[in-house]
Amino acid sequence: MLGAGSVVSVHVIDSGEDFSQACSALRSGTGPFAVDAERASGFTYSQRAYLIQVYRRDAGTFLFDPPAIGNMAELTEVAGDEEWIFHAASQDLPCLREVGITPRHVFDTELAARLLGLNRVGLGAVVSELLGVQLEKAHSAVDWSTRPLPEPWLEYAALDVELLVDLRDVMTVMLDEAGKTNYARQEFRATLDKPEKELAIEPWRRLSGLHTLRSTRLVAIARELWLARDRIAAQRDVAPGRLVPDASLVAAVAANPESKVALSKVKAFNGRASRSLIDEWWAAIERGRRTEDLPALRVKTTELPPARAWAERNPEAHERLLRMRPRMQAVSENLQIPIENLLTPALLRSVAWEPPPVVDEQHVATALLSGGARPWQVEICGPLIVDALLDESPLPVVDPPLEDHVSTE
Repeated sequence: MLGAGSVVSVHVIDSGEDFSQACSALRSGTGPFAVDAERASGFTYSQRAYLIQVYRRDAGTFLFDPPAIGNMAELTEVAGDEEWIFHAASQDLPCLREVGITPRHVFDTELAARLLGLNRVGLGAVVSELLGVQLEKAHSAVDWSTRPLPEPWLEYAALDVELLVDLRDVMTVMLDEAGKTNYARQEFRATLDKPEKELAIEPWRRLSGLHTLRSTRLVAIARELWLARDRIAAQRDVAPGRLVPDASLVAAVAANPESKVALSKVKAFNGRASRSLIDEWWAAIERGRRTEDLPALRVKTTELPPARAWAERNPEAHERLLRMRPRMQAVSENLQIPIENLLTPALLRSVAWEPPPVVDEQHVATALLSGGARPWQVEICGPLIVDALLDESPLPVVDPPLEDHVSTE
């Protein structure tokens, strides 16, 4: 246990008995719960939490080892209707729910930073700007599945939550003064209610470089290699790319080796398990060569083409998007809210590509809400979009060509 601002030795709770005692201590605390979770992305196959940090005033900071504890639903019961404070809640909620932690109310300091128009929204930058405290981020990308966890890592993890309550208090005042409290509440609710991402029907099509293969037989071989790697990675709980990178799988297919020995001599086929698991890779290649279940070379997608191709593919939609963008940008600057937080770029493009059959505020609002926009976004953006859709004035020349807008942080 670690109190805010203290430098005493940290302790990881890894037994059911200690977990229950920690829950009792947290129950006696006051105010919201600050929480963070550390995964081992890039190191392990799973996205499970390998460390969960919880802080509450008058109780202290607790570091939990989820794999050792198992179900942690008692924390949900302890918190009840209290608020849980996150930085980038959407990243942590899935792995918390996996162990039974299901917050009912959240405050997201990363989302709040965006709504407040802060130039940088990473936790270290926000804490520095609003609290004047420098956070050490040296251990942010380490392998949290390591056991035992080094004490410097634990101290780093504890500090990540110890300042969240103070940060939330400052931001609450700032949101209120900026007239954005309602915006924030809707964003936080939407984060909690966001459905889990559906699994891809053919996840192997995410293989980077797959588009360079020019026959269905080669794609079938690539599929078998990807499936073999995914199966082995899941069994060993290792990130697939740490066994053999995507580029190596594609290189193995393109090399068209005649034998297992020939495969082992393909220089571009590398990675820590490229030779130690050569039997598995060669078996996958042979399955791909024998199978009669040949996949389509390309699959149809419901995704819209990139905006830079609209002028040729759909000139009318291109013009509509050109009219919408400056209006959105002007409001973004006026409200000091990033344009992608005013409305997701994908939703803006969707309405530009296929507007509602009747262009008025009611029908545009319906289209935006059905696309996941929050009421505050509809109230601000709806009239702008209607105005753009009805605008028939000459368009200015745009140079360079229109590009898809994406957040850089």
